[in-house]
Amino acid sequence: MTDAVPTTAPATAGVGANGPAGSFEPTAEPIADPAAEPTAELSAELTIERAAHGGHFVARHEGRVVFVRHALPGEVVRVRFTETEEGARFWRADTVEVLQASPHRVAHPWAAADALRAAARGRSAVGGAEFGHIALDEQRRLKAAIFAEQLARLAATDREAVVEGAPGEAPDGLGWRTRAAFAVDAAGRLAMHLHRSHDVVPVREMPLAVPAINALKLWTIDFTGIERVDVAVPSGGGEPLVLLVPDAKTTPRRVAGVASSIEGASVGVLDPESGQVQRLKGRTWLQETVLGIDYRVTGAGFWQIHRSAPEALVTAVLEGLQPAAGERFADLYAGAGLFTVPLAHAVGPGGSVLSVEGSAGTSRDARRNLHGQGHVAILQGRVDDVLGRWNEPLDAVLLDPPRAGAGSKVVRQIVQARPRAVGYVSCDPASFARDLGYFLGAGWSLDALRVFDLYPHTHHMESFARLVPPSS
Repeated sequence: MTDAVPTTAPATAGVGANGPAGSFEPTAEPIADPAAEPTAELSAELTIERAAHGGHFVARHEGRVVFVRHALPGEVVRVRFTETEEGARFWRADTVEVLQASPHRVAHPWAAADALRAAARGRSAVGGAEFGHIALDEQRRLKAAIFAEQLARLAATDREAVVEGAPGEAPDGLGWRTRAAFAVDAAGRLAMHLHRSHDVVPVREMPLAVPAINALKLWTIDFTGIERVDVAVPSGGGEPLVLLVPDAKTTPRRVAGVASSIEGASVGVLDPESGQVQRLKGRTWLQETVLGIDYRVTGAGFWQIHRSAPEALVTAVLEGLQPAAGERFADLYAGAGLFTVPLAHAVGPGGSVLSVEGSAGTSRDARRNLHGQGHVAILQGRVDDVLGRWNEPLDAVLLDPPRAGAGSKVVRQIVQARPRAVGYVSCDPASFARDLGYFLGAGWSLDALRVFDLYPHTHHMESFARLVPPSS
């Protein structure tokens, strides 16, 4: 059951909900920015056929495939074409008006990301909530269909997917992001990028973020001289950390002045090239707690974004792989040790865990989080390089690769190690399906699959799969 929504939205419309689950201004609109307004482009009326991976919906225009954003299957929409190269296999477009609406269309909770409101104001929507116009249960149904389609297309396997909500998810799917990255516009205002664009739009608040991020009211601060503002809050609450990326001409005095205007948070300067953080006030790291285990994560270090994601994924891994005392595990793309620490506890001193992470800073976090665990080997470097040198047997392997996936070489190395099982945590169904195809080609099987909606109101999803070798 969904609320009715007009097929076009007036510029003054605002939707949302006040309160602890998603504390933000229900009528907050992005600040008008003439520089961000698009030029007039070709438009057309299209009928939407189906959802596609990447936050797009498939339509056809004069025989050509068009990937449309901000639509729904079965809708008739007016679009503005955004990419129209004559020789391209497909074009791209944004929905600007809904002529026949799906029953699953709802009022978007974030004005800056609402394509219909943005079009009424003569501009494009910011990225980051491209499924916000879809009822939450329908978002999950579409994600399940997309996941299954990727498995069929890229792994040639017919497997149904069911998308689970995160533990403790708010009914409206808001207030979950513990990390957020903002741009800064030419006037020094907090801003966000338009989709697939270098243009930015000033914003006030982010409904997907946890209340502690919005409570900082960073949109009231003059960030002149700063190129980027990253914010992180511990999943269980605590003082936020704000990281500033100054432009090359900004003086230390100016940066210190910006930092002094930020209240209620630690502040540091981030070097995006090295990942190093210089402390300005407070501390440069966050303490996270997952299932009773404490972790230290530096400001620039990787951590799951959804406040409930670490617990959901650690639980899935432990239940899926059933680590036993004395076993030898490998945790590949291990990050700060989210999975390494509980695996080390499970196998005990009689077993061993190999932790491999490419980022030097994140690998340092892992060393802190696993201090005193002598049965854990923490190696920083490329996964394929480390596996190529590793000669000890492995009973099980866990991998959590970046969005690009692991690739055929790493899969081949894992298969050659002959573990009893592989756990694969993925943030992208396409790269997972491709890697799954490599495992299937080596005779392995997809034994268990769980898909999680850890990014509500976006097209992204997370999954855990257990893969098993052919029986001997």
